[in-house]
Amino acid sequence: MNLNGRKFVMVSSTASVVNPDSPTRFEYWEDDEVVWGSYTGDTVTQGRFVGTRDGDRVSITYVHALVAGGKAAGRSTSRIEAGEDGRLRLVEEFAFEGDDTPHVSVCAEVA
Repeated sequence: MNLNGRKFVMVSSTASVVNPDSPTRFEYWEDDEVVWGSYTGDTVTQGRFVGTRDGDRVSITYVHALVAGGKAAGRSTSRIEAGEDGRLRLVEEFAFEGDDTPHVSVCAEVA
């Protein structure tokens, strides 16, 4: 379940509409269950995250700059799922800082 060097694209989110032609792309790195990475895509110009993995659970804190201007930050917990083809999926529950509205997103691993 190590996430080191794995890349994902967002396929759905309750926080925004995902552009299938240019979804948000995530790159993960992991060493000794410490996880970090970056992301960019349809609503985000640049984003960074850091956290930990415990088994099939990933807990991170994130911050990103928005295409529309401004920034967003928050915390999330993801469940790692293995697909039949061996690729991973991340099912993420998250909330933005200053807003207690719960959201869910799904990211799929890409080559």
